[in-house]
Amino acid sequence: MERAGKTKGEAERTLKRALKQRAGLVGDGITSETRVKEIAELWFGDVELDVESGRKSPGTGQAYRSVLDRYVLPGLGELRIREVSVAHADRFLAALSSSVGVATAKTARSVVSGLLGYAARHGAVTSNPIRDTRPLSAGRSEGPRALTREERSQWLAQLEADEKAARWDLPDLSRFMMATGVRIGEALALTWEDVDLGEATVGINYTVMRIKGEGLVRKSTKTAAGERVLPLPSWAVEMLSRRYREALRTGTSIAGPVFPNSEGGLRDPSNVLRVLRQVRGSEGFAWVTSHVFRKTAATVLDEAGLSARVIADQLGHAQPSMTQDVYLGRKVAGRAAASALEDVLGKQSE
Repeated sequence: MERAGKTKGEAERTLKRALKQRAGLVGDGITSETRVKEIAELWFGDVELDVESGRKSPGTGQAYRSVLDRYVLPGLGELRIREVSVAHADRFLAALSSSVGVATAKTARSVVSGLLGYAARHGAVTSNPIRDTRPLSAGRSEGPRALTREERSQWLAQLEADEKAARWDLPDLSRFMMATGVRIGEALALTWEDVDLGEATVGINYTVMRIKGEGLVRKSTKTAAGERVLPLPSWAVEMLSRRYREALRTGTSIAGPVFPNSEGGLRDPSNVLRVLRQVRGSEGFAWVTSHVFRKTAATVLDEAGLSARVIADQLGHAQPSMTQDVYLGRKVAGRAAASALEDVLGKQSE
């Protein structure tokens, strides 16, 4: 480091001030010389507090921890905070995007931004370089895809004919998710206490997650908007009524999950998704994931003319923009738009 001054003494004083600023000793012993791996653990402590308080979902905490351990710490952990420049972060994220995908790189960007923001708040750096990195993009998106009416029938027929799919309750689980638009964890967290067959509604207040050190647990939904009471179509009420009668007949506890495992307890969403991938086949429905059922419900509601706000409430989104951008599979505008524009140029002479 070099500093200049009009005199030797002034140059020395300027240099000492610069060295002191670089050291920048602040609370928690954080300085610009602190390594990223040390800041990371302090920052993640705040993430855990946010999860416990409900400001972040357990899934977000798990995703951040996984990406932090697998990619961020091996790639940046040994650097000092002052060494993480915009250019360095840009190269790291670009390499990650190429090697493991844009989605993981975006999560890594959030993690690095969070821990460098933590450093900035403690005075170890003057700004967060992640803010100036290039946006991550996978190129043109094909847009959300929903099951058509014909595909819905074919999908259920395929599952009904598959012994493993039937054993894992995938036909009824698929029906329920298309009837409500709920997430896979929310569907698996549903208990009979949440179901009101008389009113034809279900209360969605929990999701199933596997928490390290705890196992499978029912946790509150991602946000306050995620807590909702959803009306059911008649065919979904009939399906749930049949399952309820079967639970009574077989002596299955009606205090437990609506879609239980073989022992009557909670199912692991990861295991259900694994079986879903196995039974969907390599052709025809290879593109189907659990979120496709969610998109299908959203698209059907959209085609029925419901507003984005109503559909967002159904899906548990706080912002209708999320619903519109990610979950609505409609490609062609309705004729109402053309009718409204019919007179935009006035009556045209023949």
